[in-house]
Amino acid sequence: MTVHEQSRRRPQPWAVLACLALLLLAVAGSAAAAPTAPAEEFDEGIDYSLVSDPVRAEAGDDVEVLEFFWYGCPHCFHLEPEMQRWLEHKPADVTFHRVPAAADPRWVPHAKAFYAAQQLGVLDKLHEPLFKAMHEQRRKILTEEQIIAFAAEQGIDEDAFRAAYNSFPVDMQVRKAAELVQRYNLEGVPTMVVNGKYVTSATQTGSVARMFEVVDYLVAQEEGAGGAETQPADAAPAEPQPAAAKPAGGKPAEEGPAAGAK
Repeated sequence: MTVHEQSRRRPQPWAVLACLALLLLAVAGSAAAAPTAPAEEFDEGIDYSLVSDPVRAEAGDDVEVLEFFWYGCPHCFHLEPEMQRWLEHKPADVTFHRVPAAADPRWVPHAKAFYAAQQLGVLDKLHEPLFKAMHEQRRKILTEEQIIAFAAEQGIDEDAFRAAYNSFPVDMQVRKAAELVQRYNLEGVPTMVVNGKYVTSATQTGSVARMFEVVDYLVAQEEGAGGAETQPADAAPAEPQPAAAKPAGGKPAEEGPAAGAK
């Protein structure tokens, strides 16, 4: 082939540009036509339930997320690491509170312990150690005296803790927690409540991971709705009622955490 023939057969610049333009249009068209992955959908009545009479635990313009738990519940104990991971990445406008579920008179001593430690500013000395003592060491720490003795073991002033444990403010907080359990119609722990409107749990969603996905979804719903719309609880606190809620997946422990439960 001569140089002249090569020149005649070489593609002209305008032809190359036209081909490239057509190729780009074809790629863009196929990308637009490709279906996008659908957003995760969660079903009311399956993944979460609505509170019939929405009420927040505290007033505020933030989005409130509550975790109801009981120290004697093995599921609550095993949720703690996952909860900590979620707290590290929660949105800045989300306020999180743990609520000891005073759902049964047998659960009240632990609820009083939580609020007494919180009142004294020593919750970090009691919360995780009490969980571990009950579920890893299988210790029975159920009564007032057992709890106060355990608090003293953790370096908490025994007299100050006893005074806080039996104080009027702690009693009122426990009664309010019992009232919220009834208002939200909780059937077990651990359970999450978002902005006083939505209730979800791993029992409902099928897994802990999906439960946190549902919580994130509901938080986003509330953020999109403009934040808090529900009023804080203002009714007189209720007396703890027997068997109002049970640990997820089983009955309340009679003598302590069930051995081997996960």
